[in-house]
Amino acid sequence: MNHYPPAPAKARRTRPGRAAYRHFHPIETRWHDNDAYGHVNNVVYYGYLDTAVNRFLIENGLIDIATSPHVFLVAETGLTYFASTAYPDTLEVGLAVSRLGRSSVTYDVAVFRAGADEAVARGHFVHVYVERDSQRPVEISDKIRMALQPLVAETENIAG
Repeated sequence: MNHYPPAPAKARRTRPGRAAYRHFHPIETRWHDNDAYGHVNNVVYYGYLDTAVNRFLIENGLIDIATSPHVFLVAETGLTYFASTAYPDTLEVGLAVSRLGRSSVTYDVAVFRAGADEAVARGHFVHVYVERDSQRPVEISDKIRMALQPLVAETENIAG
């Protein structure tokens, strides 16, 4: 498996605006997302990102999580937080592709309050395309590559 460096530290700390993202997935916070401090716990955001990325793949007919011979596995994630959220906030996860490699895709992801222009969190999410049984990387299919292409963002927007 190839490892690619995450976004530069400066980019991870930059609070992005909505215009940098190509696709949005709504997320309703849940009562149990809140922690003892009264805000959505940091680990819950990873579930939001995983849900948004996989919903995009499923809804676009790119994978069937039960039967596809090839699937995406998470190789790396990271998040920077700018503001807190809490139940009952409605959120939107913005997706952009910052790198589309031979067997991997790196998403630039950001979480926004519904309709807000500034992100409350920003991160990266690296998926590696693998053969389900062997779990060995394979080349991303042309069908998937074509579906991801509209998400590819301009470098200056990703860098903040």
